Amino acid sequence: LAAQAGLRMLNEGGNAVDAALATAIALTVVEPTMNGIGSDAFCILWDGSRLHGVNASGRSPNSWSLEHFGRFSKMPSTGWDSVTVPGCVSAWSELSRKFGALPFSKLFETAIKYAEGGFPVGPVTAQAWSASEKTLGHFKEFSNTFLPNGRAPLPGEYFVCKQQARTLQTIAETDGDAFYRGRLAEKIITDAERFGAGFSMDDLVNHKSEWVGTVSVDYEGYSMHEIPPNGQGLACLIAIGILRHVPIDGFSVDSTDFLHVQIEAMKLALADAYRYVADINYMEVTHEDLLADDYLALRASLIRLDRASEVSYGVPKSSETVYLTTADERGMMVSFIQSNYMGFGSGVVIPGTGISLQNRGAGFSLIDGHPNVVGPSKRPFHTIIPAFLMRERSPMMSYGVMGGPMQAQGHLQITLRVILFGQNPQTAIDAPRWQVMGGMEVAVEDSFPVSVLDELESRGHKLRRLPKQPLFGGAQIIYRLEDGYCAGSESRKEGQAVGY
Repeated sequence: LAAQAGLRMLNEGGNAVDAALATAIALTVVEPTMNGIGSDAFCILWDGSRLHGVNASGRSPNSWSLEHFGRFSKMPSTGWDSVTVPGCVSAWSELSRKFGALPFSKLFETAIKYAEGGFPVGPVTAQAWSASEKTLGHFKEFSNTFLPNGRAPLPGEYFVCKQQARTLQTIAETDGDAFYRGRLAEKIITDAERFGAGFSMDDLVNHKSEWVGTVSVDYEGYSMHEIPPNGQGLACLIAIGILRHVPIDGFSVDSTDFLHVQIEAMKLALADAYRYVADINYMEVTHEDLLADDYLALRASLIRLDRASEVSYGVPKSSETVYLTTADERGMMVSFIQSNYMGFGSGVVIPGTGISLQNRGAGFSLIDGHPNVVGPSKRPFHTIIPAFLMRERSPMMSYGVMGGPMQAQGHLQITLRVILFGQNPQTAIDAPRWQVMGGMEVAVEDSFPVSVLDELESRGHKLRRLPKQPLFGGAQIIYRLEDGYCAGSESRKEGQAVGY
């Protein structure tokens, strides 16, 4: 349904940005288990001549401090103490203002129709909805809004949310201003004050999306791009950079050796990301330091081909989510992601609006001195990341793999399959995946050859063999051809590749 909303914009003369935004807005209605009107967002955009990057993640309230969270052993994941300023509405208005071809209000028409008239809930969405019923059902407004008749909707059952329809109409009519300064903002702050939260109107008013460009690493004639920190995209770039220094020529696509070196590179990259990535204004080292070729070579030297290793972060020299992608006949391509973080997010739903607020504050650390330690007006470590692949200054592929810590790992696997083995988007998506889980533990889909998995275990990897499932992420890909595009959509989740 969301894909059809985007396709409708193209059919009515819109461009790839219009299609992306209409899809994103519709997804807040038809897949509220993964994103909502109170989400954050990031975007990489090829406008036809150059690449742009947008960071629309929100900052913490100005009142937050490490002392405020002193009673917690870890950052809370529910309630107002987990909510940072939602940024996706600002992304919608900013992208539309700068690059959209259609009126902003038109982008909302299909989503409002879905919210007002209802839609049949998909089976994967229904499963996630049921899980949220157990974890968030005790929040009164969440229950009132998203648990009609006291329970989650069943697969195929219609869900109607007229509150969302009214809220989206208000956002459409005000170019998003009502969310940060108008009557929707007032409702958000009223609810925050009712619960004694440290949110103020200034926190909303001072939010803005930022044009931050991209960071990239070259590999085999291609250039892979991610959004700069506070996102985890740097982890994928570190892993790709490490593999430049690992002799992998001759490895077959799903061989033990090839899987082993990917896993080891990813473990090293994630160790660095979790130690160093934070709000870019608070990082101890720069992303240039982490991507320096001599540092990546040093990290690569730690990989042993014959056995798995326990890893820790290095010392460089100083110096639940929806993903979508669109492209149009003019060559514009959009890589866009927005998320509540954990399911519906914080459990906080603003009365009468259908706005579920994300819980991105849970991404902060409570370790004093850590660059990602919680503090005032600060962006937390973010898992959601769009990706983009260039070749000789030309756009090649717009893609992403939604799914928490799986995202950077999914980007790595998809990228290598396309670059090294020429797999088309759907083949790369359908192929089995793995996910580093921490320590020596690796989750793997059991569709890998048994002999390969057995050999990985003999090298010291502790494998969790699992059937194909959403744990391993949800990918969407558009690959540019000489005379059009080739697209693929995730088979582990709900989604659709559409075009005309």
